[in-house]
Parts: sequence; C-alpha cells; structure tokens
Amino acid sequence: MNSSAAAPLASQHRVPPPDDPAAARLLSAWHATGAPAALADHLRRHGPAPVAPAAGSRTSSMPLVEAAEAAGLTGRGGAGFPFARKLRAVAERGGRAVGVVNAMESEPASRKDQFLLAVAPHLVLDGAVLAAIAVGADTVHVCLPRTRTAQYRQLSASLSERRRARLDPVRLRLHALPHAYVSSESTSLVRWLNGGPARPQGSPPRAHERGVARRPTLVSNAETLAHLALIARHGPDWFRETGTAHEPGTTLVTVSGAVAMPGVQEVALGTPLAKILARAGGPTQPLRALLLGGFAGTWLPSEHLGTPFTRRDLAPLGSAPGAGVLVGLPRSVCGLSETARILAYLATQGARQCGPCRFGLPAVADDFAALAAGRADPGLLPRLHRRTGLLPDRGACRHPDGAARLAASALST
Repeated sequence: MNSSAAAPLASQHRVPPPDDPAAARLLSAWHATGAPAALADHLRRHGPAPVAPAAGSRTSSMPLVEAAEAAGLTGRGGAGFPFARKLRAVAERGGRAVGVVNAMESEPASRKDQFLLAVAPHLVLDGAVLAAIAVGADTVHVCLPRTRTAQYRQLSASLSERRRARLDPVRLRLHALPHAYVSSESTSLVRWLNGGPARPQGSPPRAHERGVARRPTLVSNAETLAHLALIARHGPDWFRETGTAHEPGTTLVTVSGAVAMPGVQEVALGTPLAKILARAGGPTQPLRALLLGGFAGTWLPSEHLGTPFTRRDLAPLGSAPGAGVLVGLPRSVCGLSETARILAYLATQGARQCGPCRFGLPAVADDFAALAAGRADPGLLPRLHRRTGLLPDRGACRHPDGAARLAASALST
C-alpha cells in the first residue's frame, strides 16, 4: 500500500503525537514517518511476527494465549471481553477452526479501525494469523463494509504483498459485506459468511461452538488483533508498562464534536477524559456533556471530565469506553435533540427480526422526538422510562440494548 492511499483518511482525521512515547505503539510507525506502512516498512520497524511453522498445531502456539492472558488484553471492539478467554474457548473445541477479522466498524462516530488499517494493516494481519494458529484455524476471513471501496483496495494490496512474500501459513480471504449498523455484530458476520443475510442471529450455537462452515470460529476486532501482534513480539510485561494495573495497554479513541482537532488518538488506558480532549486541541466551546462509546453508548455530564478512561473508573458513572468514541457536546446544542436524532437513526438500522427492533425502538425514538420538540404529553416521561427498561435483553442482538442505554443516559444527564 502506498502512502497516497491513506492520505484522504489521514488528512480528515488528525493524529496528534502522544504526550508519553510509551503510548505510541499501534501508531508508532505513523508518528515516525507520517506514511502508511507497506510490508517492507512494517518488517523493518517491527520485525517478523513469531509465527509457528505450520497452522493447525495448538500446542506450539498456546504460549500466545497465555501471553494474552498475562498481558490482560481485552477486546477493543466495545465489550472489553478478556481476549485470552475467547482464544481458549475456540481452541478447546477441537477440530479445524476459522478466524474472522471484524473490521466493519459500523459505529458512525468511530474511525479508529479504518485509520489503523489504513496506516498499519500488517499489524492487524499479523495478529489475525497468530490468533488463527493459536486456535487451530487454517483460514481467516477479513470483513469490510462494501461501501468503503478505497479501504478494500488498500487492504487487498496488503494481502497481495503478503502472498508474494509467502509470509502466512494460513489463508487470508477478504470480503465486502453489506453495510448497516447491525452488520458488524459477530453473528451477522458468521451468518453472511455462511451464505445468509448480514443480520444478527441470536439463537445458539455461539460462534466459538459452531460458526463459519459449522466450525469453531474466532471473531476478533481489528484493533485487538494489532495489540496481539505486538504482545507476541514484546511480551506481556512490555504491554503492561502503560495503562493501569487493572486495564493495561493503550487504546485507540476517535474524538469529535466540539473540539479543535477531531481525529484518532492512541492513548494509555487510564488517561483522564480532559487530557484526551486537550490532545484534540481542547473544546471549542464550553461542553454540556460527552457522548462516550458511540451511538450505543452513554452521555456523561461535563463535570466528570477528570475521570480516567477505563471501564473500571467509568462504571460507577453508568458509562464505559465502548467502541473508543468521545464526542463533545457544546452547551449551545440541545442534548435531547441530539439524542432524538441518534435514536431516529438507530430505529432505522435494526434487523427488524424481533419485537424490540420492530416496535419498541421506533416507539422510544418517537417519544424522544416529541420530548425534544416540546410536545410532551403528561404520560411521556413515565412511558419513556418504562420502555427503555423493557428493551434490553429481549432481542436477537444487543442493538435495542444500546439504544435503550443511550436514551436512559440522556434522561438522567
């Protein structure tokens, strides 16, 4: 991939250099050169990935699972699940497994995975291959939205580089999927790769039990795999040199809204929210609140800007890092109107396979629109509280849960 290929994305999203050099990990080559890393550049900076000589052998690669566990690596796609547990769950099923790279990034406020794949694609692909070997997979499916044609071409070129170099002992296959909010859900990817629609499938079995081609399947976020590639090279102790004791390492964050320099940052976990905003040039206006985690996230009042960016520190406030999104809402903008706009979008993005998406979410969106427009009837607020309480844990996927979480946080904030 040449440097011009990622130039449009790079120019749209500024990437400030980290205050702490230890926080420049995934984006270290970008900060050093300002250019995307082709395979030769990647190997010069990071060296070859410690790939086992043959795919399908778990015993030779189980130390990687143990290293991920010792490092405390958690998924960077939103749920924050311990990654070693995902690896073990697939590896212990037996038989040939399948790997899936989830690079769909359907969260509208997030650009982190797009940027990472644009400037450091081989870190993600190294991690995908290492994870595949660790779970006994012989094939990795890399899933992108078909609307991002430039990204597809760029990653296709990166895969061609690796094939020419005979670098990988597993097959890497690139796919372009239909793009919708719920198409990035892990069961949507498995369902589409099995020939069905890119919609969530809530019924068992789970992907790690029987996923693509009825084989145990590991579905991993792109950023998570890039971290794994660095842990394999440098070890868990190195990974824990930054971040917090409970949540080590760095993470990518997309900062937007009322800030001077919107863009993607790599920050140490535990960095205060105010410092992340400062690295984005600071607020352009006094802030009313922050949207954390994206459209399925939560509103956080501005008095909590000193809170460290970790799940542990945000949990008492009813919030979480989610997909690594921070959106600054200025005092000049109505938070209820913004929430109504987001809920109206989410109501159109459901798979419409079950009641919460077909009826519950549109009803909540309509109520919020009336509230924001000043057309609230006396029963509207009690009705909203009741409906947002009914939506979670009832659908085939977590889409209604995220919308309910956002609506509830708006009512309290």
